[in-house]
Amino acid sequence: MAACVIFKAMFRFFEKLVDPYQAYASDDTPPRALLPFLRNYLYPFKKIFWVLGVFSFTTAFIEIGLIWYLGRLIMLLTDVKPTEFWAENKAELISVSIFILTVRPVLQAVDTMLQNNAMLPNVGTLVRYRSHKHVLRQSVSWFENDFAGRIANRIMQTPPATGEVVYQTFDAITFSIAYLIGAIFLLAGADPRLALPMLLWIGLYGALVAWTVRRVGPASTASSDARSAVTGRVVDSYTNIHSVKMFSQSDQELDYGVEAIEHARTTFQYEMRLYSLMDIGLVVLNGFLVVGVVGWAIYLWTIGSAGVGVIAAGAALTTRLNGMSGWIMWALTTVFRELGVIREGMETIAAPIELTDVEGATSLKMTEGRIDIINLTHRYGRDFGGLEGVNLNILPGERIGLVGASGAGKSTLIKLLLRFYDVEQGSIKFDSQEISNVTQDSLRAQIGVVQQDSSLLHRSVRDNILYGKLNGSELEMLEAAKKAEAHDFILKLEDPEGRKGYDAQVGERGVKLSGGQRQRVALARVILKDAPILVLDEATSALDSVVEAEILDTLYNVMAGKTVIAIAHRLSTIAHMDRIVVFEEGRIVEEGTHTSLLATGGAYAEFWRHQSGGFLAMEKP
Repeated sequence: MAACVIFKAMFRFFEKLVDPYQAYASDDTPPRALLPFLRNYLYPFKKIFWVLGVFSFTTAFIEIGLIWYLGRLIMLLTDVKPTEFWAENKAELISVSIFILTVRPVLQAVDTMLQNNAMLPNVGTLVRYRSHKHVLRQSVSWFENDFAGRIANRIMQTPPATGEVVYQTFDAITFSIAYLIGAIFLLAGADPRLALPMLLWIGLYGALVAWTVRRVGPASTASSDARSAVTGRVVDSYTNIHSVKMFSQSDQELDYGVEAIEHARTTFQYEMRLYSLMDIGLVVLNGFLVVGVVGWAIYLWTIGSAGVGVIAAGAALTTRLNGMSGWIMWALTTVFRELGVIREGMETIAAPIELTDVEGATSLKMTEGRIDIINLTHRYGRDFGGLEGVNLNILPGERIGLVGASGAGKSTLIKLLLRFYDVEQGSIKFDSQEISNVTQDSLRAQIGVVQQDSSLLHRSVRDNILYGKLNGSELEMLEAAKKAEAHDFILKLEDPEGRKGYDAQVGERGVKLSGGQRQRVALARVILKDAPILVLDEATSALDSVVEAEILDTLYNVMAGKTVIAIAHRLSTIAHMDRIVVFEEGRIVEEGTHTSLLATGGAYAEFWRHQSGGFLAMEKP
């Protein structure tokens, strides 16, 4: 029992040597070169690495010392009669035994716990934590340009690869360097000529290592890229499984996946061919090592230049190296293979942050809820599309409806208001504060958004609603659900694991709820957030007329006292807004009330006449 307590205390001591969640200065442009990247991430382990290096060398020299002592022991056994052996060597034998039974295990235990308990769990955790934190800071557009599955795959693959590189560096590479140095001195100490076959073997072994790692690095990177591509394609199919099933395209998706799977197989085959050639070359080299060292030692013994102890030490040493050489080679190739994985992961976790807060950015202070859009132009870096010279002033508490055909610029305006993109020309001000000069988090904290397809997190209903206000109380959360008229159906929910009501899981993107239920939970989240600006991005267009009418009643209650911007294809949902703004090809072409716009007979009136069931036609006829 006491031993158990001692070991637990020892484990806790080593496990707490480095805090993987310690504060650090976030870098918007992390190093893109491999070694600076690793140095940056692994800096908190600097002291541990130095200590580990010392212990690796120490344990290697102890191993060499034991082989040397084996040779000495044989010499001692041959020099005296058995009956006199103990009496003449008692003190030495007891000292060596005590060292082997006490000092050696303690040193090995410290070395092992530094690697297994202080370093390995914390290296992977630190890299994963900082990588995830960095990626979460990326802009929406950055995520839109990649597969979510591939991003997640790199976040998951890079930390263990980094841990493996560090582990093999100290467990195998540092140890083996010390071991080889000690082996040369051991053989040279017995007879300098014995070091010659060892040095020749080291040279040939180094050449084989260089040949292997030069090819394994690129092969590993290609193999890692291919695996990530498989993950991306598979996740893409699973994420869009409804479309796959609706269009009966399972076979097509299988072919799409198999194409990537086969590419992953061929790249991995090439990588494995390199390892096979490495193993074959290693067997040949090790044969040379055994014959060269032991045969040479026997020859020296036959001519009286070496004792039998030298033969025993040489045989033990080459036998040990014969087994170690494969381990060392595998460790080296593992390091270079994992470095390839890290390089591939760096494409994601070392990507510069595209959208940053300006230096000295302040928090947005909202007192009225006024929005001023001044000469706004944004084309996503192209020569067409987006917005062109938009000027719009929205008064505090005013409710604005945005209308226009698809591609007219409405959604672009919303994305710019949320600062998902930086404005190319012009400016946007909230209560006279330029949004590019305030922090992104403080800006978005003042805006509540209800989208057409409000996807939910794969968590409980409670977690999803409280996402709008993490420190909200249970009472506030229940009140928000009731205002969104979601409370009653939530109480009836039960997931496959038996969790009920607000504890029920909603599934990925909320797929276990109906469209109306999902929208009400999302609405409850926005109600709980209680932001002064409310954005409705086609919030009801995916719902049937009955559910839409019910949610609209709720929305109109939520709008009270807020500045509201609503996009709608179904014009009946915004007919009662204070002002309607009509977009066409990125410009504002009309604005006014529903009645005044109908009276002018312009673009809005044309949209109204061409509605079918209240929907705005996709293209202006």
